[in-house]
Amino acid sequence: MGALADFIKSFSTVIPEVPKPIRKLSLKERLLWTVAVLVVYFIMVETPLYGVSKGADPLVYTRIIFASARGTLMELGIGPIVTAGLIAQLLQGADIIKLDLTKSEDRALFTATTKFLTILVAIMECSAYILGGAFGLNLTPQTSLIIFFQLFSATIIVMLLDELVQKGWGVGSGISLFIFAGAAVQIAWGLFSPYPVMESENITAPYGFIPYVIAKASSGFNEIFYRSSGFPSLLTVILTLLVILLIVYVEGLRVEIPITSARYRGFSGVYPIKFLYVSNIPIILTSALLTNITFFTQLIWARLNPENSNPILNLFGTFNRTTNAPTGGLAYYITAPRGLAAVQADPLHAIIFTLLLVCFSVLFAKIWVEIGGLSADKVAKSLVDAGVQVPGFRRSELSISQLLNRYIPTLTILGGIFIGLLAAFSDLFSVLGSGIGILLMVDIGIQYYQTLVREEIETFMPMLGKVLGRS
Repeated sequence: MGALADFIKSFSTVIPEVPKPIRKLSLKERLLWTVAVLVVYFIMVETPLYGVSKGADPLVYTRIIFASARGTLMELGIGPIVTAGLIAQLLQGADIIKLDLTKSEDRALFTATTKFLTILVAIMECSAYILGGAFGLNLTPQTSLIIFFQLFSATIIVMLLDELVQKGWGVGSGISLFIFAGAAVQIAWGLFSPYPVMESENITAPYGFIPYVIAKASSGFNEIFYRSSGFPSLLTVILTLLVILLIVYVEGLRVEIPITSARYRGFSGVYPIKFLYVSNIPIILTSALLTNITFFTQLIWARLNPENSNPILNLFGTFNRTTNAPTGGLAYYITAPRGLAAVQADPLHAIIFTLLLVCFSVLFAKIWVEIGGLSADKVAKSLVDAGVQVPGFRRSELSISQLLNRYIPTLTILGGIFIGLLAAFSDLFSVLGSGIGILLMVDIGIQYYQTLVREEIETFMPMLGKVLGRS
């Protein structure tokens, strides 16, 4: 570990870095910087890659997790950064790398490790996209090199934008900001896009719900309520609102354990254990896994089985040569059948997809609790180290851990089941922005609201900011 730490420290000297602001910026200044970062992100989303045609995108409904866009500078999106961050968290949580993140030196080393892993992941993903044929199978060496440089440079820019926001120039996290923006844009596109799409053979109509309502105002309520093509309709808008309200409600569900301070007499409060104890991490990991499986099975298909003629490779996935959509094998069953018509046409597909999403969500929830420092034992240790005790229980890790074990394992499983079912239901019924996108957007939106409220409190009540330790 010592040699690796020395290497990363040396490597960090050549990695671009955003300096912290000399003074603490006002909330207005930080919001302006945040908007500027968002503008750069949207410019990159709309800038096409040189030498690449967009074409069909079988991963269109999963790109929201990585805030990516097909055939643009944001082709990889925040994928390398998120993947590297998760790897670093896993290594830290499993004590493979032993760092005390309360120490500034170890925090700096952890940040450098994450940036180092981001660069490695970016190199591997760029190479996989090019060699696997994601942009075509007959690229010249010069074109491949140009595409690699564009993708890698875009990842470095995104990494620096995220660092800029987190180091005090902006508000919140750049990664969260990009995911929120991507989900919001997808919902806005579903509501307002006038772009014409094929409803059926030789029949076109606007994609967005509101332009569609205007175009079909004289056709009757049935066509507006439900579109057999699966495009946005009144039903999907209603379901989207219901899903948003359900997530907001569930985000407020929690078990509150009373606590008191052993150091400060008279201090009392509660330690909240949310129903969604591990937040959206399980569904992010599940979606990332299923997306990568789909991506690599498509690469294998494109290189080795473009005619769908190999019975063994067909088990991994067969694809439509025109749309690149999966039509059979593993890749087919891990991809959501979107819309009532698709569910009715193959209900077994919908059932298997739902079961896979729920099972993987529960599995990743349990894994993340253990390696992410959220287990009852680790929470009990952090509470004892903070000088906190539970009234009626001895001030020891064992007694507090036993109390927490009444709730944490159960809430972990229930939370995993809930977000798995919610994501599956939302995808099957084609809600705007996808179920995972809405879940992430609402969760991030609540976090931003809480951050802005704290910022406002500190602006008008600086003494309270000192009490909160954020002066």
